[in-house]
Amino acid sequence: MPTVHSAASLLTFATALLDAAGMEHDKSVVIAEVLVEADLMGHDTHGLNLLGPYLADIGKGTLATHGEPRVVADFPAAITWDGSRLPGTWLVRRAIDVAVERARTYGTCTVSIGRSHHIACLAAYLKAVTDQGLVILLMTSAPENQSVAPHGGRAGVITPDPIAAGWPTTGDPVLIDVSMSITTNGMVGRLAKEGGRLPGKWLVDGAGVPTDDPNVMSQEPKGALLPIGGVEYGHKGYALGLMVEALTQGLPGHGRADPIEGWTGEVFLQVLDPALFAGREAFIRQTGWVADHCRDTPPRPGVERVRTPGEAGLRRRERALKDGVALHAAIMPQLATWADKLGVPLPPAHTA
Repeated sequence: MPTVHSAASLLTFATALLDAAGMEHDKSVVIAEVLVEADLMGHDTHGLNLLGPYLADIGKGTLATHGEPRVVADFPAAITWDGSRLPGTWLVRRAIDVAVERARTYGTCTVSIGRSHHIACLAAYLKAVTDQGLVILLMTSAPENQSVAPHGGRAGVITPDPIAAGWPTTGDPVLIDVSMSITTNGMVGRLAKEGGRLPGKWLVDGAGVPTDDPNVMSQEPKGALLPIGGVEYGHKGYALGLMVEALTQGLPGHGRADPIEGWTGEVFLQVLDPALFAGREAFIRQTGWVADHCRDTPPRPGVERVRTPGEAGLRRRERALKDGVALHAAIMPQLATWADKLGVPLPPAHTA
């Protein structure tokens, strides 16, 4: 049986590690909450798996531990921040609070953030917004990373460029978190360490040949991730990736055209309040109809039933809150090293 930890004990542990590394306490709490939320939903490459690298960046001075974002522009429904290398998780949560408040007055509010540190799992931010009857759009890119090949190319130029969105329905909210590449750098890196292979030819090697070997990303010439659609239909993921790059880097005015400062998360965030459009009831009537009819669609052979995006993650979250979080086997040993270094006790564990 797998070993599990309570969500509360993981929150306490992650917060203590960040505090001990020098992070301002209010920021430590938010970072821990976002990372644990990702693991609750099953996004285990973008949850506590990221805490070790974050702690390393604190030590290198490339992740700021104290301070506030610099306001570049501030209009009623459009705000731009220079993130000042502060934790991306904390910046996004703060931006959501501002955007929610203003969207209730203006119908919508957009926050763009440049020079943020990495923002972790996008899905981890959505439910808190949809629970308020609001709509959220969230995108991010990492200008220091060039791992995704443009359609037809064999060398990386852009990043996986994830897009997340969430909105309420008559039942579960729809929660979307998808990268514009077939797979992520986190998954490729994990499989390379474990000696595994990808489920399909989701990469190209340095010669441009499609492959399932994650090691091509560390060889010379380096391979690249393929955009959604792969070799044949990758123009779709490529095009959407370029859109993410424009919104996350163009609007805040910081990105690939600037010097590399370290691990980065450029951000586009938008919150909309349906109450100030046709009304919340009208919105839910439409989104509920579509969600219900998707779920009621007869499944094809081999599929138990049709789900809406985010449904499986919400069920995982419910089970994990009740029974405990089963972390990926590689995560706690990595964090145990940091715990020993920083003098933080490990969280209690029990058998599921």
